[in-house]
Amino acid sequence: MTPPPPPRIFITGFMGAGKTTVARELARVLACDAVDLDEFITTREGRTPRQLIDEEGEAAFREVETRSLGDVLADTRARVIALGGGAWTIERNRRLIAGHGCLTVWLDAPFDLCWYRVVADKGEERPFARDLESARELYDARLHAYGLAALRVSVTPERSAAELAAEVAREARGR
Repeated sequence: MTPPPPPRIFITGFMGAGKTTVARELARVLACDAVDLDEFITTREGRTPRQLIDEEGEAAFREVETRSLGDVLADTRARVIALGGGAWTIERNRRLIAGHGCLTVWLDAPFDLCWYRVVADKGEERPFARDLESARELYDARLHAYGLAALRVSVTPERSAAELAAEVAREARGR
């Protein structure tokens, strides 16, 4: 008899932690579909999260984000989901994910690594990376919420996305 698939996996962490890259690699390892919630929102809304936030404010964006999260959860084809950096910090989103029995994974990357990656990426689509100081304050404010994820995976510059995905896959298969 074929073993049941691992639980659906939601990846959270700060911007620049590697959520999308690790999610894609993990989906490859698990031979399943992956969804990046910010990309899903961009496709559905015709605007990026940054554009939504700039044009309508963060509260309106968070409503769109929660609605989109519900739609992603309703479509069970996606087994690995990369959340936007703030999605997991919203309690109603955590409850929504918990109600579906998903494994939540925090990619715990140090702020300096995240900021380096954001700057290297020019931070063009990162609405909360407009300057170092405010990004650092946001990182510190979100740490507690990230720590609520079921699994913490330590991210360092030396660890590749393949290594991180392999660690998550091992943990997921054991649950």
